[in-house]
Amino acid sequence: MKSPMVVLGIPIDLGQEKRGVNMGPGAIRYAGIASRLKKLGHQVEDKGNIIVPVRESVREGELLEAIHHSCEKIYQKARELTTGGSIPIFLGGDHSVAIGTIGGITHHGPRGVIWIDAHGDFNTSETSPSGNVHGMALSALIGEGSKQLVDIGRPGAKINPRDTVMIAIRDLDPEERTRLKQSGIQVFTMRDIDEMGMRAVAQSALKYLSHMPEIHVSLDMDSLDPSIAPGVGTPVAGGITYREAQLLMEMIADTERCRSLDIVEINPLIDHQNQTAKSAVDLAGSLFGQRII
Repeated sequence: MKSPMVVLGIPIDLGQEKRGVNMGPGAIRYAGIASRLKKLGHQVEDKGNIIVPVRESVREGELLEAIHHSCEKIYQKARELTTGGSIPIFLGGDHSVAIGTIGGITHHGPRGVIWIDAHGDFNTSETSPSGNVHGMALSALIGEGSKQLVDIGRPGAKINPRDTVMIAIRDLDPEERTRLKQSGIQVFTMRDIDEMGMRAVAQSALKYLSHMPEIHVSLDMDSLDPSIAPGVGTPVAGGITYREAQLLMEMIADTERCRSLDIVEINPLIDHQNQTAKSAVDLAGSLFGQRII
């Protein structure tokens, strides 16, 4: 029997400067994520949205505190959903949501993480050129950076770098690149995908995480090429193709170990007829059982 699924919207855009990703949860729902998963035989419950501050309501100098409080709420909700045995699907929002979602789902035990993203999200407040928190999420999750981000939910690191794989990376800041090389995280860049092919990259990633009985996928839609996913917060040319992304999802699905999912950084304000959200729904379908034959 398939585990029940729970959809939770997190309309946060506090982690970056460009407005619009707060409308991502609505766009993904409008694209039909619940109906797609139900057609695949899953029982799906939509829990609505977590209430987070509107950016204009946050006073100057209090942005980090607002993100901290928001991610505390996200953490507790993710912890609750995981405890209940459901497969949670978190709809962002910018990628800072992962500090709360991954923190919460790992509260009772470790989980392997596949982080699919154009960016490293591995800065700290000391290394980040922009200061945007969505670019610090993964760093905070391994226990590095501001204590306001690191200690959300429980003190210290939430995941082990050796249990983490990054795929589709192609845009790193100079100090971030150095830190990532030293981190112990397994990184597959776009060059790796170009040279090896997505099949080999996916096989290597899953083999690297073979010791983990459960996997979380954190899917930033800017991992795809902007020709396929134009409506994202920070688009970067040269991303993975639609079929490469589908193959990756299908191969993760084959393991039957994916127990949670983030979909983040969809910005409907700059999308084309909800194309990016529709692609996200297609990928979620492939991750949870949709097959060609």
